[in-house]
Amino acid sequence: MKEISAGGVVFRKHGNALQVQMIQDRYGKITLPKGKMEPGETVEETALREILEETGIVGTIVAPLKQISYQYALPGVGTIDKEVYYFLVEATGGQLQAQIEEIRGVEWLDPLEAWHQQKQAGYGNNDTVLLTALQSLGYEVN
Repeated sequence: MKEISAGGVVFRKHGNALQVQMIQDRYGKITLPKGKMEPGETVEETALREILEETGIVGTIVAPLKQISYQYALPGVGTIDKEVYYFLVEATGGQLQAQIEEIRGVEWLDPLEAWHQQKQAGYGNNDTVLLTALQSLGYEVN
């Protein structure tokens, strides 16, 4: 069975500073907003809808970032082949608010702090996604 999701690395300009949005999922891990594609949606529409639903932020896609693939086991169903499409998204409106049914929290972080949190408490398959986003925003991380 195949499952497609989409999401993004959301950023905003806050005064002279640039900030990146990170969420804490229901398992306590640092991650990026994403969710399953609904019938009739494009991956871009899915990404923007999921960002709005999970974080309260309206955004505009700036560029595609990465597609990651992995498998997981779903009890009673079997192995799921998952594809996730990530985009670089600029926040254009909305009010930052975590969707408590799905995630524990959401916050704006300095880009280097976002990278630090990703490396410390994030999912490994998101490293290249966030790294690509930060580099495209002009940040060098290691």
